[in-house]
Amino acid sequence: MGGVLVQVEADVAELAAGPLWTLSDAEITDEVRRVHAVIQQLSGRLLTLIGTADSREIPYNAGATGTANWLTFLLAMRHRDAVAWTKLAQLLPETPVAEEALAAGRVNVEQARVIAKTVHDLPSAVGEMGKAKAAEVLTKLAADDRLRPEALENHRSQILELVAPEIAEERLRKDLERAERSAYERRDFTLIPYGEGEYRIRGVLDAEAAATIRTALDPLSGPRKPAPTAAAALGGGSAAGGADGGGAGGGEYRADAVDGDRAPARVLPGEPDLRSAGARRADALVEICQRIMNAGELPDNGGEKPHLTITLPWDALQAKVGAGLLDTGDLLTPETVRRLACDAMIIPAVLGGDGQVLDVGRARRLIDGPLRRALVLRDKGCAFPGCDRPPQWSHGHHIRSWADGGSTCLANSVLLCGFHHREIHHGHWEVRMRPDGFPEFLPPTFVDPQRRPVRNTLHRRC
Repeated sequence: MGGVLVQVEADVAELAAGPLWTLSDAEITDEVRRVHAVIQQLSGRLLTLIGTADSREIPYNAGATGTANWLTFLLAMRHRDAVAWTKLAQLLPETPVAEEALAAGRVNVEQARVIAKTVHDLPSAVGEMGKAKAAEVLTKLAADDRLRPEALENHRSQILELVAPEIAEERLRKDLERAERSAYERRDFTLIPYGEGEYRIRGVLDAEAAATIRTALDPLSGPRKPAPTAAAALGGGSAAGGADGGGAGGGEYRADAVDGDRAPARVLPGEPDLRSAGARRADALVEICQRIMNAGELPDNGGEKPHLTITLPWDALQAKVGAGLLDTGDLLTPETVRRLACDAMIIPAVLGGDGQVLDVGRARRLIDGPLRRALVLRDKGCAFPGCDRPPQWSHGHHIRSWADGGSTCLANSVLLCGFHHREIHHGHWEVRMRPDGFPEFLPPTFVDPQRRPVRNTLHRRC
């Protein structure tokens, strides 16, 4: 093996000395990919060496207190990095499929770290077969869909649901109940004088309250100055697609339905108010935002009046089981979803087995209303590869332009943020619809000479 390593060192030295001015832009892009893949392969080899050194107790024989301490001295490595490499060297052999993908340069070290830790942290009740299946799914997502490490981490709960749904459902329910109860009990809102007429805002809210406030404030906090709302339109903006208080105007917001041990948000006259000052301010802020949304006085956001969107199967809503998914990515308990649904306009969405949107409400010709809700359910944000901007910051775009005879329908529409919307209209990138009903993008030749199609995997759930 020593001779092989000498040859590798010589080849690397020759590559490092090679001039770059002779390379075209496409060749530089290709070399970046290939050099990075080789680095991952060598990193896989390094992890194997660290694991072997640890098993043979080489660090202890060298007088080190442990493998991490040995690496800090041997490689002049920061201690926390040495600890991370040591842990990964211990965990990676438990997921052979990820170890092989790293050795082949198909995944990088950080992706392998997430895969190994996610599989290791699965409950023992999943069993070895379940863990092997989880490792295979995560490795495929990392290698084929090129999910970044943080996107892979977001798949932890879905992986448990995939390999052990009965365990995942019970764990999710308990975790959500505990998180909601803890967040609600600690709710607080405080304005702190900071001098010179400035105030600091400090607070804690649960997922439901935070979603309400975020939904109300988002159209006013965007980078573009909202257009003035016509006086004639003030009373007519019914918010659809979730818990919107039942439409504009009339209904008075009352959050005095008791949810378990949850106290009423408004105390009736003559009754003692046991809430803290911070809790009262938190409840007042939520109610003010809810009243504004009910009145329909906020500017449009993405072609619609601001509203909460909660996604869950209809039969699960009726059966009082299953968690609801907010468009922010937060989850709500079944009880909270049903309480919100009491005052909400329910708009059915028919989804295929792979999450493809088949139908939402009734069709309209503009990319707004039901069609925009369908886009949000399908794309979950800007669909351009690598973009993580949410649906509130995205526009509906005709894949085949209306001027060229393109129809306004789900199959001819895609969500794009402002930046990538302009990028598509510049003509360098092309967007098209895949046979499975999801958009994909063809890069220009200066990015990929072969123009291989890519898609956004950041918003995707496995």
